[in-house]
Amino acid sequence: MRHNRASRRKQQDNMRGARALAVGMVIAAGLTPSAAFADEGGVSFWLPGLFGSLAAVPVTPGWSVGSFFYNTNVRAGADVATAREITIGRFNPTVNLNLNANLNANAEINWFQPTYTFATPVLGGQFAVSMGAWLGGASTNLTGTVTASVPPFTLVRTDSITDSVSGNGDLYPFASQKWHQGVNNFMIYAAGDIPVGTYSSSSLANLGIGHGAADGGAGYTYLDQTKGHELSAVGGFTYNLINTSTNYQNGIDFHLDWGASQYLSKQLFVGAVGYLYQQVTGDSGSGDRVGPFESRVIGVGPQVGYIIPMGDMQGYLNVKGYGEFDAHDRPSGFNVWLTFALSPAAPTSSMTKTPMYRKQ
Repeated sequence: MRHNRASRRKQQDNMRGARALAVGMVIAAGLTPSAAFADEGGVSFWLPGLFGSLAAVPVTPGWSVGSFFYNTNVRAGADVATAREITIGRFNPTVNLNLNANLNANAEINWFQPTYTFATPVLGGQFAVSMGAWLGGASTNLTGTVTASVPPFTLVRTDSITDSVSGNGDLYPFASQKWHQGVNNFMIYAAGDIPVGTYSSSSLANLGIGHGAADGGAGYTYLDQTKGHELSAVGGFTYNLINTSTNYQNGIDFHLDWGASQYLSKQLFVGAVGYLYQQVTGDSGSGDRVGPFESRVIGVGPQVGYIIPMGDMQGYLNVKGYGEFDAHDRPSGFNVWLTFALSPAAPTSSMTKTPMYRKQ
């Protein structure tokens, strides 16, 4: 009997310790906007890199707030540039086009997301809901030489388009369910897009994506608190509704985000992050005049995180960055995230009973 009681107390302490480690990570359970284009231009509803370390670890119940600043700088070649010019009505797709062009885009986003985590277990786990919203701006520049051919005539011209936009993005509802057992943590989630952001089908740069979307998936986090080892991975699929402004429907997207970290102390960790994005079905609809346009990109980079004790609350600060490669039908480059989140602190007793790491 004493052994069973001690075992239960140990499991409870481990659970609290895991929550302490995940304080501030509610932002990883949110949803983030596509900043520069709709999917027709090679950027998805899902922003790769959204999930990271500790993604599946339960947190302390109650209200929490996540925010981050996101900056991305990307460029694309003729495939994306041609698709964008056709989409915004610059060219008739029945004309034979040879476009030697480059597209460059930059976006800066400020994200805000309140989350409520229920204390009462649901299906033996922890249930949370949130709504994300953001303000920001994006600028896009497309330059190149276009050769248009309608036999027997040929026209050559230099094309240059610059567009910028600022305002609000779409709204992003999100719900998650998490379970914890020893060093193993599991999660399922569902998310969506409410298309109320700044969007124009004739603009090169947009903040909203112009259509609704539904996304769902599952994740896992391995967390060994005695040694400070952590590894997380979250995968999901996005189903895109048709864009009624362009009659264009994007295919189904697959995304996999991962993070790995090593705790150097009870508050500081360092590690790596990465993602894989792959469109698994082609685009469609009467407005699709560029073919399947199946996008792909891979990203990887470093991260550092720090938990900040703040009395009954705890803050969380994280900086991470990604360099992208192996892009197809999609802009690629680099992006940087600066995250700060505030949530209820885990019980103080658990901090002494269950250390985050153990010196080797």
